[in-house]
This record gives sequence, C-alpha cells and structure tokens, in this order.
Amino acid sequence: MNPAVLRSSDQARHRRIRGGFGGPQPRADLNDKSLPVPFRPARAPLPDPDQKKAALSYLNEAWAEARHDGVDGDCLAQASLFAALAELVGTYGEDAVADYLEGIPSRVRNGEYSLSLARQ
Repeated sequence: MNPAVLRSSDQARHRRIRGGFGGPQPRADLNDKSLPVPFRPARAPLPDPDQKKAALSYLNEAWAEARHDGVDGDCLAQASLFAALAELVGTYGEDAVADYLEGIPSRVRNGEYSLSLARQ
C-alpha cells in the first residue's frame, strides 16, 4: 500500500504497522501484499473474550471501509481467509491448521457461520 494515498489519520497507523517507529521491520521476502505484517502491541493484551470482540470490531470496520471503496465482498472473504490461515499456520503449523480445518465443513452445514442463525 502506498502511504501517499492514505488519509493523514491512517498514515501514522501505517508507519507503526510497517515498523516506522523503531518496531520490527518486514521480512525482505515480503511485499506490501504479503501477510501478516509484524507488529508490537501498544499495551498489555486484553483478556481473550475482549480480544475476540475487539478483533471482530476491527475486522468489521476494515470490511465496511473496503466495501465502501468498491471492493467486492467475495474478494474480501477470500483475502480474509488467506490472511487468517497464514496467521494460523505461522502460529500453529500446517498440520495443526489442517486438522482444525477438517471440522469446518460440518460446522458450516450446522449453521455456525450463518448470520441469521447466529443472531437468534
């Protein structure tokens, strides 16, 4: 992502994410489209349930902004899945993630990812 096209409020966040304030620098083999981007937390971690709520809030905000900018929902979903799987593989390894993913089809069929059922 080119920082010149970011809104000024996003430029500082972009510099922090990319390691512009003394944080870790991205690996040489990664480019702006590679994920995940290394970072250092600004504060102590939140409790797990609060982290999940905060994470979903951030994702919803980013999703809404991308949709507003004309990015197709299917493209967002594919990119989100890629980013999520890359993060999980980096954390837990390929075998553990593959084992976890084997349970996804039945969870989808049981409606765990259907918003109309999740809200009931």
